[in-house]
Amino acid sequence: MTPHRLSGRLSRLGDMRSSQATEHILSLASKTLDLMRDGLSQPSCQDVCRLLLPETTAIAVAMTDTESVLAYEGALAADFPPGSPIHTAATLEVLQTGQLGMFQTRGDDDPANTSGKVPELPRNVRGGIVVPLNVQNRTYGTIKFYFRSPADIDCTQLAIARGFGQLLSTQLSTHELDRQAELTAKAEVKALQAQINPHFLFNTINTIAAFTRTDPTQARALLREFAVFYRQTLESSDQLIPLSRELEQTRRYLRFEHARFGEDRIKESEHIAPGCGDVLVPAFIVQPVVENAVRHAMRDDGPLHIDVRADTDGDDMLIAVADDGFGMDEATRKSLLAGINCRHDGTCSKDEKGTGIALRNVSERLDRFYGYGSGLDIMSKPGEGTCVTMRLARTAVHE
Repeated sequence: MTPHRLSGRLSRLGDMRSSQATEHILSLASKTLDLMRDGLSQPSCQDVCRLLLPETTAIAVAMTDTESVLAYEGALAADFPPGSPIHTAATLEVLQTGQLGMFQTRGDDDPANTSGKVPELPRNVRGGIVVPLNVQNRTYGTIKFYFRSPADIDCTQLAIARGFGQLLSTQLSTHELDRQAELTAKAEVKALQAQINPHFLFNTINTIAAFTRTDPTQARALLREFAVFYRQTLESSDQLIPLSRELEQTRRYLRFEHARFGEDRIKESEHIAPGCGDVLVPAFIVQPVVENAVRHAMRDDGPLHIDVRADTDGDDMLIAVADDGFGMDEATRKSLLAGINCRHDGTCSKDEKGTGIALRNVSERLDRFYGYGSGLDIMSKPGEGTCVTMRLARTAVHE
């Protein structure tokens, strides 16, 4: 074989090995991303340690939070069960500084093993690498690699440990962003609850008070419904709920408005496609839209018809609330949409910030929970009514 052909063959072999190594690293990254979706939990950390140990020459891999061992895989795992307090000075120093650390011991005469209690390091461990798991400027925990001898810690092992630490830190950052987004979403629901409560509270109480004189039985029934309604209002922000439960809360709200305005003044209907009632939605995405229709669309006389529909559109689910009330002109509709679609980033004008607070809150939570392609739209004509449509991307249930 000529030198030229040999060189080409070696080059192709090198490219193949590089490609295989890259594919392997990407596969590991994907697997650890899956495992770290719940953050630093004991089960996920144990799976990560089990996954990463074969990728190094270490005899054990461990993960900690800031106080205790979360997982340990490898030699003498029984000595360091999950929940064990952190003893190693090297780990405590890394947690404090947020910088990678290395350690080595000399054996039985090492001060680390003279406590007479739980050994600070696993037996037969003579060296290790401790890598911080950092999110922004805060250290949330560590991943530790234990070796039989300091000589086993070469540049390759150091690079592997540092790389895994950075990978896990990045994935923890993603988890933290998701957690903060969830907290923000809950805070937005609380803000919406506060916005709903005041204007509705006194009208309902006054209605119930009036019924205590004219129809005590109806007053008692409304009072029980009122208690259930507000219990649901205060509790529903903790998790996604089935659309059917959101519709039930909306019907409960309308019972109070029927009592206030009369049964003939508001006529509601529902058309929910099969499977849509089971789709999980954020609380308060239908009820505030219906409430807006009651507050702003009712004429001085005649009934207001409100129709709630849910159906699939490809992989998405659409929820529409339509009324036959006052409606609005195109300029008002565009101004309302501008207020809904603006974000709290200083881009809204003063007037837009005072427009459509409840609808903007609904729109922002749709975007937060369901991501790209989700949102809210409005169609309206003066004298004919308004239709508010919510799109929940990638939520359709196909039977």
